[in-house]
Parts: sequence; structure tokens; C-alpha cells
Amino acid sequence: MPVPRRFDRRPPERDATRINERIRVPEVRLIDDEGNQIGVLKTADALAFAQERDLDLVEVAPEARPPVCRVLDYSKYKYEQAQKLKQARHQQQITIREIKFRPKIAQHDYDTKKHHVERFLRQKDKVKVTIMFRGREVTHPERGIAILDRLAEELAELGVVEQHPMQEGRNMTMMMAPSKAVLAGRLDAGRDADAAGAEGPPAAQAPAIKPAAPNGGATREQPPASGEAVSVDGSGPSAGTAVP
Repeated sequence: MPVPRRFDRRPPERDATRINERIRVPEVRLIDDEGNQIGVLKTADALAFAQERDLDLVEVAPEARPPVCRVLDYSKYKYEQAQKLKQARHQQQITIREIKFRPKIAQHDYDTKKHHVERFLRQKDKVKVTIMFRGREVTHPERGIAILDRLAEELAELGVVEQHPMQEGRNMTMMMAPSKAVLAGRLDAGRDADAAGAEGPPAAQAPAIKPAAPNGGATREQPPASGEAVSVDGSGPSAGTAVP
């Protein structure tokens, strides 16, 4: 005999918003469907005002004295509120990273820090690029601008300049944000191709193995023929070079 299914006896979740006849206070402050304040009316008169327009009377501020009610289409209002909540949940939080450069940075250090900026942009983070000046270096801001412009140009596919270079004391800053292609995820294929290319070219073909001499004897190198010269590394004759 099958076991009877147990019923969920919990009451269904009820919408706590009071609308129309569920508004039991004697008076309300009414706002019409265009956002205009009508004033304080008796609840029955406010409900009649809404029904004349085929709309609902919705309590939007129950803590106020008297409570504030608006005239609107409640079904449409609930749908719009649900869509806003859904968009807020799916909205991505942008993290701001910071990478610091020196105006006299070496090429190797520049490449390393550029790689960090590229990685942050691919992760859809914003990057604050800072040039730190020391001593008399601050009198040559063009060096910092040159580094920032070069970085923005080389990473133009991944990021856009959201804030152009700006001098603040001894620091010069520039803000970069992920490009539309990165946010849309259209650069994943290019990243995979770059990763594959970083593994290096295919291994060189191994040299052919010389056949062994018959009867297990050792092979003997033949001297170069007359008129030929041996290459510097001794690997074979060098064409076009005659022996005196």
C-alpha cells in the first residue's frame, strides 16, 4: 500500500503590502498615478479615486502619519520591483586594483607589471595605474605620461582609459576599465590562442641515426673529398668554400 504523501501545512507566503480594501486606517495621504500629491483624504475617498481610474490604491509608506498611498497598477508595480531585484542580484561588483610604475622603469619590470594589468582587466576588474616620482623626477612629468600612454595603447583591446593621466603631488594616476569585448566575454578564444603560443614552437626534428656497419663493426668517417672544406663545427662540408 503506497504511503500517503504528507502535505505542507505551512501557510503560503503572503504579500505584506496593503492594497485597496486591506487598507484599514481612516485617512491616508494620497499621491496620484502621475506622482502629484493630492493631500490627506479619507481612505474610502482615496479608494474611490483609484477605482475611477481602474487602478489600485497601494500603501507605500505605512510608517508615516497618516500612511502614504499611491494610485498605480499593482501588478505592473510588482513586476517592475521583481525585475529591479533580479538585476541587482546579477550585477557584477567591480574591484579596483592598483599597479605602481617608476618613471625610469626597466623593460623587464615594465613587461611584468603590464602582464599584471592585463590579467586584472581580463578578470573584469578596473586598474589604477600609478607613476611614482622621487626627488627631481617630478620635474619631468612627460616621462610618466609616456609610460601611461604606451600602456593604454598596448592594452587598447582589453581596456579603455576611464580617467586620463592626472598629476597628484608626486604621483600620476590613470584609471583603466575592461573593454566591452572583455565584459562580453569575446576575448576568451584569443586568450587561449595566446596561451598555446606561449608554450613555444614544436620541437625540432631529431637527427637521423646512421645505420650500423655490417657484422656489428664500427662505422668510420670518410675524409672530405678534394676541393671541399669542413664546416667550423665539424658537422659537414661547407658549400662554396675551397680548400687551398
